[in-house]
Amino acid sequence: MALHFVTDEAASAQPGDTVTLTGAEAHHAAAVRRVRVDEAVTLGDGHGAWLSGLVTAATPKQVDVRVTGREEHPAPSPRFVLVQALAKGDRDELAVQAATELGVDAIVPWQAARSVSRWDAKADKGLARWRTIVREAAKQAHRAWIPDVEGVARTADLVRRAGTDLVLVLEPSASDRLTAVAVEASDDRDVVLVVGPEGGIASDELDALVAGGARLVRLGDTVLRTSTAGAAAISVLSAAHGRW
Repeated sequence: MALHFVTDEAASAQPGDTVTLTGAEAHHAAAVRRVRVDEAVTLGDGHGAWLSGLVTAATPKQVDVRVTGREEHPAPSPRFVLVQALAKGDRDELAVQAATELGVDAIVPWQAARSVSRWDAKADKGLARWRTIVREAAKQAHRAWIPDVEGVARTADLVRRAGTDLVLVLEPSASDRLTAVAVEASDDRDVVLVVGPEGGIASDELDALVAGGARLVRLGDTVLRTSTAGAAAISVLSAAHGRW
């Protein structure tokens, strides 16, 4: 499979044009991935543009690609949105990486009541970190669309969202299975998966979400870590909606 790179130039480039990678992207292409002249690669802008091309020059400071083909990939509908509770260590980052590789369309960091990690004073740094993880994971997975990483949400924000989107809260004690409700989203509403922190979602948060219109669902008879629950749920949705 051809190597894939992301650049804003891909948004307007047409067959016959030359797209130039510079900076970190060029260094990654030439020094890390060892791309060579005449090698076939793909390029994207992260917003649906998909180019095929051939490398015409490759140095750690500049890689030139002659565009040979262009496609436009429409944005997925409905969108799959992962609301991932902040977690200690790198567990939330692992969740974000896996969900991106498996097809999530947007990610929302959630400052849940039981989140050990707190972003109160470092939200900008945390968001930048997650966006970097998402960008690299999307490139690795050869995705035409790079998922959005939205601002940090509080529980009240999720409750409001439950009034307009299909919000499914992953809760091991729920009576409904995700597989039973995954195909119910037949319109263009976002399908929002809410994953709690290590200690689970607090009872008052669950009550507020349900009162706002969210549904509690479980993945199966076992309890998954916060780092794997979202990825598993995205897989279920992808199969149910025909993406896989």
